[in-house]
Amino acid sequence: MTTRDLGLVALMAAVIVALGAVPAIPLAAGVPITLQSMGVMLAALILGPRRAAAAVSVVIALVALGLPVLAGGRGGLAVFAGPTAGFLFGWVPAAFVTGFLAMVLEATEKSTLVRTAQLTLAAIVGGIVVLYVCGIPWLAFVVEIGLAKAFMASLPFVPGDLAKAIVAAVVTVKVRQAVAIERK
Repeated sequence: MTTRDLGLVALMAAVIVALGAVPAIPLAAGVPITLQSMGVMLAALILGPRRAAAAVSVVIALVALGLPVLAGGRGGLAVFAGPTAGFLFGWVPAAFVTGFLAMVLEATEKSTLVRTAQLTLAAIVGGIVVLYVCGIPWLAFVVEIGLAKAFMASLPFVPGDLAKAIVAAVVTVKVRQAVAIERK
């Protein structure tokens, strides 16, 4: 990685941490609504798969060190045993898949509306589907409910996550119009 890559990784890790300062809204089975998943989407859409996965890994490392960087001021190793740990670990593959899809889907210049739609699709597939595939089984295991119940408990989060995907795509289009950042 170049110095610029490291700076971008640090910047996006800081954005994800900053979004954790917005208070979490608790919902089903102890899983809160936070804006940090939108930060993962933003990192992936702006930076691409490798740098986004690195930025998310930095945040996870800060959590493991005990820093209160997650929504609600959470941090420390106990977080990795809680019901949300699957979603937290899912950030890395979610960032990678979202960033990869963004690179593939937005390979050629198109209208702003088309690019926004493509980036929204990338954020939905990577930032929601992949994240849920990682998080729901862990939630079912820790809370000791079946996969079907864990899936049903996750459904109330979908509308908010769709809104986050759209916001992340719109912000990304604006950022990429203002600053030349190659996805890696």
